[in-house]
Amino acid sequence: MPRQSHQSVTGTILVADDQESNRELLAELLSAQGLTVISVPDGASALEQIARTQIDLVLLDVMMPHLSGFAVCQKIKNNPETDLVPVVLITALSDKQDRLEGIKAGADDFLTRPVDRAELVARVRSLLQLKFRTDELERAESVLFSLARSIESKDPYTHGHCERLAEYSVRLGEQVGLSEEQITALRRAGVVHDIGKVAVPDAILLKPGRLTEEEWAVIRQHPVVGERICGPLKSFRVVLPIIRHHHEKYDGSGYPDGLRGEAIPIAARVLQIVDVFDALTTERPYKKAFSTVDALQTMREEVTRGWWDPQIFDQFERLARSGVDALSPRRAAASGWGL
Repeated sequence: MPRQSHQSVTGTILVADDQESNRELLAELLSAQGLTVISVPDGASALEQIARTQIDLVLLDVMMPHLSGFAVCQKIKNNPETDLVPVVLITALSDKQDRLEGIKAGADDFLTRPVDRAELVARVRSLLQLKFRTDELERAESVLFSLARSIESKDPYTHGHCERLAEYSVRLGEQVGLSEEQITALRRAGVVHDIGKVAVPDAILLKPGRLTEEEWAVIRQHPVVGERICGPLKSFRVVLPIIRHHHEKYDGSGYPDGLRGEAIPIAARVLQIVDVFDALTTERPYKKAFSTVDALQTMREEVTRGWWDPQIFDQFERLARSGVDALSPRRAAASGWGL
C-alpha cells in the first residue's frame, strides 16, 4: 500500500459501543472523512470482527457490558495477529486510574466524551498514518524473509535451516538471559543471516567439492552483503550485527572483521553456535549427519581450540543434552521440542 498523504488517509475503522447513538455519531463523523466504518454493539462482537476483517484502527467504548473496553483492548494487544492495530479507548471518565488501566491494557490513545470532532479526526489520522508505515515495514520484512528462504531452497540439504536456527537461537538466547529486543533480533536473524548468499554464484554455493581460495573469498563476503541488504530497515538495527558477525570466531580467526572474544556481539555468538550445530547434525553432500552426541563432542573440541564462546557453549550443551537427541533435525518436527 503506498504511503498515504495527510489529506488522502484511508482505512477501515472498527467502532465498538453498546449505545447505538454513539455508534451512529462516530460512523457519521468518520465516514465524512472517507473512512470505512464497521460498528458493533459489544466487546465480543468486536473481537469476532477483528478476527475476520482487515481492521486498521479500533475505537472502543470503555463501559460496555460483559466485556469492557479494557478487556477487549488487552485481548487485541495480546494477539500477535492484531497487536499492531491501534486501539483508542473512548470514555466519559477522566479518572487517572482509568487511564492507567487503559495504558496497562495497551491502548494507543484516549478520547473523552463528548467527543470533539476535530480531535477525533486528528487522532484517527495520526494513528492511521502510523499503521500504514508499520504495514510497509512488515511488507519489507516479508520480502527479505522470502528472499532468504528462496536462497535456502536452492540446496535441498539446507531445507528448514532458517526455521531451525530461529527456534534454536531464541531458546539459547533465553537461556543466557538476553533482552527481549535481542531475542526478537535472533528470531529474525535466524531467517535472514545468510541472505547475503544471494550474491554468491550457484557454482560456488552448490559446489559439492572443496572450494578454492578464490571461491572462499567470495563466500566470506556474504555477511557484509547481507548487512548491506538489510541495512535500510530501521527495525533491523539490532539484527545487523548478528548478520555481519555470525562467522567470527572467539579467537579472532573468523570473518569478515576478525573480531575476538567479547568484541563479537553476544547475539552473534549465540547464533553462530546453533548454526554450527545445525550444520553438523544435517546431512550434506560431503558428510553424513552427526548425532547430537558427536556434534557436541566436535564443538567441545572447537571450543578448546578457541573458536566459540565457552560459556555460551556450556549453556547450549546443557540444553541439547537435556533434550537427549530431540535436537536432531529428523526428529525435531515430530517431537515439537524446537531446541
